[in-house]
Amino acid sequence: MLEKTMRMNALFDFYHALLTDKQRNYLQLYYYDDYSLGEISELYDVSRQAVYDNIRRSELMLEQYEEKLQLFSRYRLREELYKKLRLASEDSEVIALVTELESTEE
Repeated sequence: MLEKTMRMNALFDFYHALLTDKQRNYLQLYYYDDYSLGEISELYDVSRQAVYDNIRRSELMLEQYEEKLQLFSRYRLREELYKKLRLASEDSEVIALVTELESTEE
């Protein structure tokens, strides 16, 4: 479950702008703020099932965006390559360039 939560948080970071306000709010509460489905349903005055369905559809959308755009996968690959470059090089200029590249990822 923790792995899924971490993945959803990462995908949300990359693709949240593509979701509706309601989808963003539900996912934010569920994954970041650790609200239960019941708490979210009370907050928005909807059924628990409606919240569950919305969250599941939103998760599916995030996975579909990632499948098509690969932003998160490419980010992870770049991070791994930066790490390898840093470890493989003893040249301070190369390490400085890697550090600069890493800072552009944030």
